[in-house]
Amino acid sequence: MSLFLSRLLRLRLVKPALVRRSSSVSLLISNGFSTTSMRQTPPCSVMGARPCGDDLGGLIVAYADTHAWTELDKMVRLELVCNSINHGKTLTIGASHGWVASLKEDGTLCLQDDINPYASYTDPKRIPLPPLVTLPHCQTKIITNVSMSSSSPEDDEDCVVAVKFLGPQLSFCKPAGKSRKPKWTSIKLENPCFYSSRVMFSKKHNMFRIPGSGGHLIRSWDPCNPSDDPKLQSVRFTNIPKLTNAEHNVMDSCSKSEHLVESRPTGETFLITCYLSYFQVYLQHKQLAENDEGVAIMKTKFLRVYKLDDEGNAVQTRDMGDLVMFISMSEPFCVPSTSFPGMYTNNVYLYDYDENGYVDVAGTPFDMASAKGPLYSPYHIPPQDMGNYRLRVGVRRSSSVSLLLSNDFSTSIRQTPPCFVVAARPWGEKILLCFSPYL
Repeated sequence: MSLFLSRLLRLRLVKPALVRRSSSVSLLISNGFSTTSMRQTPPCSVMGARPCGDDLGGLIVAYADTHAWTELDKMVRLELVCNSINHGKTLTIGASHGWVASLKEDGTLCLQDDINPYASYTDPKRIPLPPLVTLPHCQTKIITNVSMSSSSPEDDEDCVVAVKFLGPQLSFCKPAGKSRKPKWTSIKLENPCFYSSRVMFSKKHNMFRIPGSGGHLIRSWDPCNPSDDPKLQSVRFTNIPKLTNAEHNVMDSCSKSEHLVESRPTGETFLITCYLSYFQVYLQHKQLAENDEGVAIMKTKFLRVYKLDDEGNAVQTRDMGDLVMFISMSEPFCVPSTSFPGMYTNNVYLYDYDENGYVDVAGTPFDMASAKGPLYSPYHIPPQDMGNYRLRVGVRRSSSVSLLLSNDFSTSIRQTPPCFVVAARPWGEKILLCFSPYL
């Protein structure tokens, strides 16, 4: 436990910020207003948990519009934010729509909303799925990522969970299907270019999609009827600028990962290519840097963004408009920066086990501000609809103030520090006020 705490305390963001304790979920309202920010919560990143005993910890998140860490009263099992704490008996393998997927030693997969700061503090949802079935000449121990077709796997009968394994197997399951008991439907990918790829769900096409290695091919599956003969699309790259010899040398020495990201507000689809290289340090001589588990650390050296149209034309761009892109071990997503003032426009936020940072797509030369890992819970949480959660506005634990804004407005105030109103947001027929104490 002490080892886990020491590791957690070494984590840091690009811009160090005060960690505030919150007795409830802080909305962290920005200085500006937008129609979206009145209806949705800001995106955030799971930073870990502070151990509190009994293998539980207080959830720590960082909000994208304030770049500040906030420690919540929400208790989570430490094994969900640090896989090594229980010797690998339960592993978190990915996340989608604020739901984290965990895998037990017996092959049982479970969806749970514990690390979602906007979900219930006292009654977390757990959705067990059937044990995984391994196809011949495949494996189900190492998982690339998890994707979901909707944010309501507990009650949406049409919600499909897709799990992509390292290698040829891709599996689908309907957690809330009423017509029959949930079971896995698995297919085997024959083309090796898809073996290490990540699956995503496209709301625009109502399909699960996987980009092949190099991004030249994309396969798509109907979530209601996945088959071994899915739709195949060829990608044609255009408008690729000429590279310098130095840029060629860097890219040739890197490994690549491809990500399909859909901007639901604008209907655009992007193909992101990340170039990663082993991080080297100079001690007595040049050598590879390793994390605490002895695994070589990889860092993003270069990044390309392509706009992808329905015909498969991929045009490189350095201008995503006011969009902000979030890529992590969660399913990727885009958010307009105008929806949550304070986010960095035209930036890609990257969050992985070895790094956490952001990069300006228009920046030349490539310059990514990042924090050093290891990072044990690299999950971005997308905006959540306020109507789906009972949200509370809280302040520091030490201020002994409790403000509860819900259908029954009530306040319990004994003594408060000096404060000022920083913003207000309409919520139904009421107004949510956000206070900030003078520190």
